[in-house]
Amino acid sequence: MAAVTLKDVAERAGVSVKTVSNVVRNAPRVSEATRKRVLEAVHELGYRPNPSARRLRTGHSGLIGLAVPDLATPYFAELAQHVRAEAAHLGLTVLIEETMGDATEELRLATGVGASLLDGVILSPLGVSPDELAAVANEFPLVLLGERSYERDQVGADHVLIDNVAAARDATAHLAGLGRTRIAAIGVDQQASATSRQRLEGFQLALHEAGVTYDPRLAPAIKEFDRRNGLLAMRALAALPARVRPDAVFCFSDLLAVGAQRALFEAGLTIPDDVAVASIDGSDEALYSTPSLTSVVPDKTAIASLAVKCLAARIRSAEPLPFEVHTAPHWLHARESTNGGRQQLFG
Repeated sequence: MAAVTLKDVAERAGVSVKTVSNVVRNAPRVSEATRKRVLEAVHELGYRPNPSARRLRTGHSGLIGLAVPDLATPYFAELAQHVRAEAAHLGLTVLIEETMGDATEELRLATGVGASLLDGVILSPLGVSPDELAAVANEFPLVLLGERSYERDQVGADHVLIDNVAAARDATAHLAGLGRTRIAAIGVDQQASATSRQRLEGFQLALHEAGVTYDPRLAPAIKEFDRRNGLLAMRALAALPARVRPDAVFCFSDLLAVGAQRALFEAGLTIPDDVAVASIDGSDEALYSTPSLTSVVPDKTAIASLAVKCLAARIRSAEPLPFEVHTAPHWLHARESTNGGRQQLFG
């Protein structure tokens, strides 16, 4: 059976082939009535776009990749939704890859190897080294997400990030502003990742500004930014003598904070009366946890928009473009874990 073509869809919908192409690419300037009619024809005929044919016509497939460490992490799952939405506005389709922080996999995706139809990749690197990225970054359109652990010109790729030092500083300053003086940090990882280093720097900076002494006993090392490690770290902190035990804790991710809250519940300690809790990520998990979690919220919409637009511009430009670093905004959303009381969601 012959494959359904754009012309077949156009004839069924009673529009031009160009209009069908615009609808399939989610291009603007198509009326809702026309878009609905074309999509109905697409569904009825079972039409599927052919990336190879598109590449032959335009030199581009319209496919981009998004590679993140772990889609089970709410932050990356939510970010992926924003990237897909932004890409759709530009007529692009996103293929999502999960790297699990494996350096070999990250390097493979950064060079487009094994994904010949991709026009470019948005990569959140975790395991690959700056030197490895620098060696391949100019070979394939690439935008990096997350923390920079290298000099501005070391890796030839656009970079979209938040100011992790400032974000951690804001969360810790909020805790200190509540009068808390024994403030712990959960997120000092054994791998000394850029995320951990930068958030620890912001934490220590806020303590210094508040006149609070940094106590290494209140910063236990962890292995991963997940609920279990937050639980185990907080159990250890809760078991400290009362004169040392923290009266506040800053967690380097929402998942760590959710685990920490569970440990406090097990220990019979109340939040925030005994221990106030704050974190970074601004995920839905923070919003729906009990108590709701005070969290620094990175502007994921802005991160996605900047990343997709940077990649699209690099793909479509006939000339080399200068590499840029974009810092997306963030804000602190104070909730029950520091403010106390009960707040009705969406009330």
